[in-house]
Formats: sequence, C-alpha cells, structure tokens
Amino acid sequence: MSKEYEFTRVIKDNEGVIFKITTIYTDNREDQKDLYQEIVYQLWKAYDSFKGDSKISTWMYRVALNTAITRLKKEKRRGNRVGIDKIVMQQTDHHDAEFEERLKMLYAHIHGLNELEKGLMLLLLEGKKYEEIAIITGLSPSNVGTRISRIKQKLKTQIVKK
Repeated sequence: MSKEYEFTRVIKDNEGVIFKITTIYTDNREDQKDLYQEIVYQLWKAYDSFKGDSKISTWMYRVALNTAITRLKKEKRRGNRVGIDKIVMQQTDHHDAEFEERLKMLYAHIHGLNELEKGLMLLLLEGKKYEEIAIITGLSPSNVGTRISRIKQKLKTQIVKK
C-alpha cells in the first residue's frame, strides 16, 4: 500500500476530528474550508514523523489543534474577523428543536472561550479521557482536570445568566 493511499485512508477514517476542530475554531464556511486544507497539509508534512506511540486520532488531534491555534493567532494579529456562521446547526442531523437550541447555545459559549479552552472542551465532548487530552495538548492529566473543571464552571455561570 502506498504512502499516499494510506494517508488518504487515515484522513477519510478520521475526517470527523478535523471537521470538529475547524467548526470550533472558525466563524464561517470559507474559513472552515481553508483551515481544513491547512490541517490536512500539516498532517501530510508530519505524517512520516508519526511513530505509532499513540493512536492515530490522538496524533491527528494534536497536529490539528496546533494548526488551528497557530492560524487563529496569526488572524488575531491581522485583525481580520468575520461574523459567526451557524455552521454547526447546518451540519447537525437532529430534528429536536429544543436539543438544537441547547446545542447552539453551548457552541456559542464554547466559541467565546480562548483557544486552549476551546480545544479542551472539544476533546472532552468527544469523550476523550484526561490522559489522552493531556497527550494531545501537552498538559499534565491533573492540569487538564483542573482546567476542564474551571471551564465547566465558567460555562455554567454564563449559561445560567442568560
């Protein structure tokens, strides 16, 4: 099996990882597409460096999050911000109006978090354990737990205010 074929298969099998990160770290569909391409490019550049010490999805999360955060920092320096596109709601298959509204509110609040907090919440919502989140982010598991606890409290306070 060729390297290109193997890489394409890995991307296809894990494209949900990339989609979720692009959704959290962008405001509109065009930026989402650009970030998706940038993440795939960075994954390709780093593909030979994957040693198999962790799951491929863990490695992909780490590369994708680093790419998204780096891109966001560059954009902030440029000052180029665009209004929020309700991309999350366009991608959902749920037809429960109350669930969709609650999901929309949660993502709106998550979107207001800083870069690291967004990544931590995304990984938590993905069902990742603190140990895996620590590997992806480079934080210690106890630091992950502390930060997530603080983020949950912050979100709870924001949501209760509304």
